[in-house]
Amino acid sequence: MKAFVSALLGYNPEHKDLEGGILGVVKAYYGCVEAQGRGTLHCHMLVWIEGGLNPNEIKRRVLDADDSNVEFGKRLLAFLDDTISNSIPPDPDPNIAVPSDTHHPCSTRGIPIDDELFSTERQKDLRNIVLQCQSHSHSKTCFKYWKGPPEPKTCRFDLHEDNFRAVSCFDPETGEIKLRCLDGLVNNFNSTIIEAVRNNMDIKFVGSGASAKGILYYITDYITKSQLKTHVAFAMLELAVKKLGHFNPHEDDMTTRAKKLLQKCAYAMISQQELSAQQVASYLLDFEDHFTSHSFRNFYWTSFENFINKDEPSPECYKIQPSDESEGEDDLQPEPFLNDLIDVSDDAEITENGEGNEEIRVAFDGSGNLVRMGNQLSDYQKRGNGLDNLTVWDFISRVDKVSKSSDRRSHKSTDENMDDHIEPMEIFDDDAAEDDELEDDSNAESMMDSETRQRPRVPFLQGHDQQKTPVCEFVSQMIV
Repeated sequence: MKAFVSALLGYNPEHKDLEGGILGVVKAYYGCVEAQGRGTLHCHMLVWIEGGLNPNEIKRRVLDADDSNVEFGKRLLAFLDDTISNSIPPDPDPNIAVPSDTHHPCSTRGIPIDDELFSTERQKDLRNIVLQCQSHSHSKTCFKYWKGPPEPKTCRFDLHEDNFRAVSCFDPETGEIKLRCLDGLVNNFNSTIIEAVRNNMDIKFVGSGASAKGILYYITDYITKSQLKTHVAFAMLELAVKKLGHFNPHEDDMTTRAKKLLQKCAYAMISQQELSAQQVASYLLDFEDHFTSHSFRNFYWTSFENFINKDEPSPECYKIQPSDESEGEDDLQPEPFLNDLIDVSDDAEITENGEGNEEIRVAFDGSGNLVRMGNQLSDYQKRGNGLDNLTVWDFISRVDKVSKSSDRRSHKSTDENMDDHIEPMEIFDDDAAEDDELEDDSNAESMMDSETRQRPRVPFLQGHDQQKTPVCEFVSQMIV
């Protein structure tokens, strides 16, 4: 996948390459690895192209009769026709033989570039790959959602012999892009990509009109779907309810029992998640389950919100009860969230966290023991001298926390492809070496604007949960 991103997409993290890849200059990408029912791993990827317009802007321009917009529409269709194919390439010469003639195309390599008949053999090899990987034949699976007459019997993959369009065009009423379709039983592909990866693929353009909405719906539905079948989930819920069916109302607290029921249901469903051998091997080998061009950070806002509301409750969110209507109760506080327990056996003890929905982070130490890590709230409260004026947003987006013993010279940026990166600012505890500490006149603004390769380090204040181990550092660019 990394070779695909660098060689085919031509993504340059420094955004200095103006030539780009087979799709143009790639601005960003995000790919997620998934396993099919048979267990094979594949990747779903979204790619953002530099200069690409959003669907509404495309629709506005293609419906505008201005000469410049008409020319824009022609260039857009020409680009899409050159990028997306959906027909079987013709056989250049029946007398020429290639390895994919006698072996499965996915099991053979491409044609050597120094071959005398490279162009002709490459065309025939491409034809064999498309025939094997992209050509569709109907089966019972295609019509498993068909309810029978009078509903039309259509393939759920939207592949049919009648799907034919000679040329690409725009719908004059809706502005929808209708790409050419020369063979209704051939799925979309890009010639260069399929030659390189040598397996089945699909490629779509998020353009305008109903097709763009359909693609966006598919993406949203896909990323929110559950891998657990509905009937399996309900079976596990029924089993969990039966296990907690008998109880003593005088001994079992209803709140505790309700929490235990929810936990049993959740873990019962998780235990039914199926994992293929490929997924397990990928996890054990520490392979990536997603690929992205950008780094993102989680902002645990509820920890900060609970802290503020505890000191200065908001009257808009917390209704103050009159003294004559409540005896000894000043505020109506929201119900705390359920605690996550590792042990959910029948004898598990349920504890409540009086602080509400607090962020709790854990990690393994060098001995393999589970230890608590400092959360974002405590990190910000104990952020050290020189960072007093740093906002919460800037602190989370610009500050990293790494090991105190890490070598600043060997520190790597979040993007391994960047050679001349600027190292982030580090924050460590008060026991660190004196030469690493900040000068008295250092401040957050100067550190964020600094372009030095080695970033300054700032000590945590006394009282931090991880005072002996953490190192935090300023990154050179904001991470969203």
